[in-house]
Amino acid sequence: MQPLENIQVLDLSRVYAAPAGSMILADLGAEVIRIEHPNGSDSMREWGPFIHDQSTYYLCANRNKKSITINLKSEEGREQFKKLVKDADVLLENFKTGDMARMGLGYEELKKINPRLIHCAVTGFGQTGPLAYEPGFDPVIQAMSGLMDVTGSLGGEPTKVGVPIADILTSHYVVMGVLAALRMRDQTNEGQFIDLSLLDVQMSSLANVASAYVNTEFISERLGNRHNNVAPYQAFHCADGLLMICAGTDAQFHKLCTVLGHEEWASDERFLTNSLRKQHESVLVEMVTDITMTKTRDEWIKLLQQFKIPGGRVNTIAEALEQPQFIARDMVGEIEHPQYGKVKFIKNPLQFSSLNVQYKLAPPVLGEHTEQFQKPSLAK
Repeated sequence: MQPLENIQVLDLSRVYAAPAGSMILADLGAEVIRIEHPNGSDSMREWGPFIHDQSTYYLCANRNKKSITINLKSEEGREQFKKLVKDADVLLENFKTGDMARMGLGYEELKKINPRLIHCAVTGFGQTGPLAYEPGFDPVIQAMSGLMDVTGSLGGEPTKVGVPIADILTSHYVVMGVLAALRMRDQTNEGQFIDLSLLDVQMSSLANVASAYVNTEFISERLGNRHNNVAPYQAFHCADGLLMICAGTDAQFHKLCTVLGHEEWASDERFLTNSLRKQHESVLVEMVTDITMTKTRDEWIKLLQQFKIPGGRVNTIAEALEQPQFIARDMVGEIEHPQYGKVKFIKNPLQFSSLNVQYKLAPPVLGEHTEQFQKPSLAK
């Protein structure tokens, strides 16, 4: 048994933010039915690299789902969709604001069919505000949220994060929002509408950077691998590459001084507190680097672990996937599709004692399960 075993999700979404959220719901047992136009509506299917002619980008967000095709622009297709809505628990979509209503499929109409329906709408900017009707992709959100302004090297240009972080974070809020709405429905027997904006999510995820500004007007800067508020808290050069060291407390800094063979640094008036260490950070970093360059990363890691100081190699993707800790957690799975064969994937990180996560279905090809849910004529 799985926790969402009796929950059905109609997924009209595409690209990453919303589909990745419905994938997590599917991992937890929900029946997720992807609904696309007969000609396809998810551009991720076209993004390489490919394996067995399937997009690895598409594969990373669509396991454990079924796929059907419906033409929502036709009256027949809309009627078929409404029949599915009648028995569904959740509707997830990321159409531009107003598109569902223009098709006669807005929440106010759908809840007449199914008052218990939870409708989650994911958009770039939300259902209200001057940009409500504008499209917003992850890089645009990273730019507008200020995230790029605090990402990148000192003196360099603003830089986006190497993965679609706004989409990824939003997918998690999809899950949290749906689970909370399902719990509320248990108590009220009523569904609701969830308005989820990528910009809202990314702004709320600025954490200490936003808190520092709204409370003190402190402006965080691009500092490369350094931290705006803590030192030493960055990547240091070693004999064979970069090593991230995070001495976040005075106690950890004292231990680091011992590891580096310079206990006297702990009593140096320039480094007595974190605030003082930030003031003299450039000098401190140069002093630490002179020492870290004398050993390899693995040699330093053994010493850091001995003194319980947070630290780790700055790995390539290949090194990260091959590191013993990741392998020990058994985080790479393999699943087979009847048409295109075996594909590998990174497993869901949730590890329960009894609420089991399962991987039953490989990401579906377009319309793979149409006949299971509707008349073949509607897929034309």
